[in-house]
Order: sequence, then C-alpha cells, then structure tokens
Amino acid sequence: MLEAFFSPQSVAVIGASRDPDKLGYAVVKNLIDSGYSAKYPVYPINPKADEILDIKAYPSVLEVQEDIELAVVVIPYRFVPAAMKEIGEKGIKSAVIITAGFREAGQEGLEREMEVLQIAKDHNIRVIGPNCLGVIDTFSPLNASFAAATPPQGGISFMSQSGALGTAVLDWSLAGMLGFSKFVSLGNKADVSEIDLLQAWAEDPESKVLVAYIEGVPDGQEFVRVAREVSKKKPIVAVKSGVTQAGSRAVSSHTGSLAGSEQAYSAAFRQAGVIRAHTMEELFDYSIAFATQPLPPGNRVAVVTNAGGPGILATDAIERAGMTLSRLESNTMQELMEFLPDAASAANPVDVLGDARADRFIKSFDKVAADPNVDAIMVILTPQAMTEIVETAKGVADLSDRVDVPVVGCFMGEYAMQAGIDILN
Repeated sequence: MLEAFFSPQSVAVIGASRDPDKLGYAVVKNLIDSGYSAKYPVYPINPKADEILDIKAYPSVLEVQEDIELAVVVIPYRFVPAAMKEIGEKGIKSAVIITAGFREAGQEGLEREMEVLQIAKDHNIRVIGPNCLGVIDTFSPLNASFAAATPPQGGISFMSQSGALGTAVLDWSLAGMLGFSKFVSLGNKADVSEIDLLQAWAEDPESKVLVAYIEGVPDGQEFVRVAREVSKKKPIVAVKSGVTQAGSRAVSSHTGSLAGSEQAYSAAFRQAGVIRAHTMEELFDYSIAFATQPLPPGNRVAVVTNAGGPGILATDAIERAGMTLSRLESNTMQELMEFLPDAASAANPVDVLGDARADRFIKSFDKVAADPNVDAIMVILTPQAMTEIVETAKGVADLSDRVDVPVVGCFMGEYAMQAGIDILN
C-alpha cells in the first residue's frame, strides 16, 4: 500500500540543507509552507547542521528516536546506497529518491539503480524515483518535493515521468484553472509505477480524475488490465510522449524508459478505456472537464449555437469522437419553435441565430437540457453585434449547475469573449 507516501505521520529529509540554492532546502521549506510541519514532525538529516529552518537537524535517521514513516532522499547519488541501508535499519518503509544519476545516466547509472532497488527489496521499502521531483498531497497537506509552490486543492491526481513538466502543470494550476488532490513525479520508476498509482488512486475518494504523462510503461499487459478496471470507476486521461523515432530516443535519454510503438500504445489505451490527449492543452481541457462535470450517462450530444458554421464543426467533432448527435423529441422541437425565429433551427444542432440575445439563447439551452435524449450539451457562442456575452455566460453557468448532464462551453474568440470565458471558468 502507498498511504505513507501521501499521508505520512512523519517525514525525514536526508540531505536537508541550510543553503537556499540546494534542493534539500527547498524540500524542507515546502514541508513547512504546505502546513505539514505544523501537524506532523519533520526531521532534517544533515551531519553538519544543528538545525535547518528552525527545525532540529540530525546526523542520521538512526539518531532519531521517534518512528519515521517517509524518507525523502536528496543527496549525491554515490551516497544513496548507504542512506537506503540506514533507512532500512530504521524501519522506514517508504522512500522518495529525488537524486538523479541512475538509469537515465547510462550503464553505470543503471547498475547503481539496481543496487539501490535491491537494498529496498531486502528491507521491504517502497520507492518512488529516483530522478524525480517528489510527491504532493494537498489534503494531508504534504509537499515533499522541490516544486515552486503547492497547488490548490481539487479532484485531479496527476502522475508524471517528467518532473519539469509536472512543475509547469502545477504552476498553471496556480492561475486558478486546476485543483489537485495528489501529484507524483515518478522519475525512473525503479519501483512504484503508473500501475501502482492507478490501483491506489482508484480507491482514494479525493482523487476524482486520474491524469498521467507517460514516456513508457514496462508491463503493458498489466497496465491494460489495471487501467481497464480503474476506468470503470474513474476517468483516466493520459498524454504519451515519444511517439516518433526522435521522440523515442529523447525518452530513453531522459528517464531511461523504452518508449514502445505508437500503434501499441494507441491500442492499449483503447482497450483500457484511457482517454488519450495528444497535447498538453488537450490534457488540461480533459482534466478540467472531468474534474468539474458529471460523467455523461450516454454518448448523445446536443449542440446549442448562435452560428451555423461552428455548429457544423461541432457535429463533425462529435462524430469523430465516437459520439452521436441527440435526436431531440418532437415536443422539445415544438417548444423551441414557439419562440425561435422562422430562420432558426430547432433540430440538433439548435441554431438560435446570430441576432440572439441572452434570453433566447438561455431559453433554448433550458429546453434542450430537459430532453431525455440528451446526455451532454455543448454551447457555442460567437461574438456578433447583438450578442450579450456576459449575460449569456451567467445564464449558461447558472443552468449548468442545475442540470444532471455535462455542459461544455465554447465561447469563440478572445478579446470580446474574455469576460464570458472568465465567468464560465
């Protein structure tokens, strides 16, 4: 089990530092700033320091009298094996190895990693890393990483083989777009992998959406088996890098992973029910949608728009995604025709025309949302002379809170639309 990585009752930082330019300083500071040290003990380990950031320091974990549940290792790679032996002697069962210089560094690094892994196995220690950023749990609250800041709370749990990409995502979350439950930088995945995290987060009530940046999966069959079961409970969204030959070579030098073929991963994701994003922007969009919207009961989508062209594009996108346009019931279309202009379309996609003010758009949305043949709704608004952007956005947001199906807003444009987009967000 992985509980000690996310809700440990105590943490030791091996390689804690008084130097603000060192990773060991950043990890201790994050444990303080996240609020963890106010609730649980933190033990900085540094034989040359009496205290670090006003917390008593120890020369070794073996000098700490109390039990320690999690060790964070931030020391040069040549000292990691000895530190792992002390971790084992102390009885610590979970370790995050931030240190780089292992598998990703070539054959010698691989041998070092195998030595560390064997020590961990001998002492029944679970390991995240090496060559990673660390772990975060916003509900504990725990920030055992050298990320720049702790993200806001939310329902997204994110695992990433790239620590730097993870920091970019976390920084993006600070703008208020994403809230996280957990973040894990997997690094080289010497022990704990995507499979372990999927199994753990499937049972975690705070993890609503499981998101992954994947460079390579060592056991594809087991990944498919586990992901297939987990995706029945919670949405899994993944972006896979290394899909070209050049990208595969870059993956190997980054974390020492074997990227595998593009066709194999596409097939595996389909079999497992993993929703694949092809860009980070798509990954963000999917994550936000699943974190803030209910799951649709089916694949029937209704479109409400004030422009015909975007409605057609949406129709194409819906079909390409394996969904279908809802067939609105005759009484729904009749109710729409009672107030829509003659030139408007009461069939799906519902085109309320470019001169529609907020009341016409919202009333149409309300009628469509009540139709039993609708499993999801897309609302598309373009900025035209008569468009009431803010009023329409407020109406869409209000109704979205009161319907049982997901509602996706597409307010096209930027300059004129920004106020409406901000309301929807």
